[in-house]
Amino acid sequence: MTSLRCFVVDDEPLAVKMLENFIARTPFLELVASFTDPVLALSEMRTQAPDLVFLDIQMPDLSGMELSRMVPAGTRIIFTTAFKQYAFESYEVSALDFLLKPIRYQKFLEAAEKAREWFTLKEAATAAAAPAAPAPASEAKTSTFFKVDGALRKVEFDDILFVEGMKDYVMVFLASQKQPLVTHVTMKGMEEMLPAGQFMRIHRSFIVALDKVASVSGTGDVKVGDRLLHVSDAYREAFDAYLREHSIAR
Repeated sequence: MTSLRCFVVDDEPLAVKMLENFIARTPFLELVASFTDPVLALSEMRTQAPDLVFLDIQMPDLSGMELSRMVPAGTRIIFTTAFKQYAFESYEVSALDFLLKPIRYQKFLEAAEKAREWFTLKEAATAAAAPAAPAPASEAKTSTFFKVDGALRKVEFDDILFVEGMKDYVMVFLASQKQPLVTHVTMKGMEEMLPAGQFMRIHRSFIVALDKVASVSGTGDVKVGDRLLHVSDAYREAFDAYLREHSIAR
């Protein structure tokens, strides 16, 4: 793939210079712009839509966490902060990684490689879902690629039972094999890879294939394969709406 277009947003000029230097040392990263003003950064982000933003969290006027919720849909975040208490919250937004200051180049490079891997997988999934010539629906293959043990593996959407999140990794459970695939991607990223009409997030840690739901318990939890998965309150309304739409007894 081509270089990832990057923004740096940090209210500390020395931190900006350090990240600019790290980006310059990394062949697959391209610095588009740097900002010490997060409000100006957001304005430019909406017009230039960078691939990746290295983003501080504690900043005046607009925090990095607030800004991360307003970035363009295709932009991904790597947080850079001196405060590790934000680590958990960072995975609830479009964050690929969390770098704790002072940042060493080795850690920066690991996070950058994770970003490159995410965009490579996204490109592969897009290519698989968009054939060069239109094909009848019956012939179209619906699949994506996951990086597993260092190699890209093609997985048919119809083979997926559910996805379980583990921080910045996920386990993909398949109908065709007992052991799940483990791949390096956030649940947010996985949600965007899977077709919304076929999959639904029911919990911070679970995405289910809707046609693989075997039953729904009296408490509203779902049976998929041999697992009973909890539907959390945050996703209950959307799941109940799906049940009402697809149930005979309404």
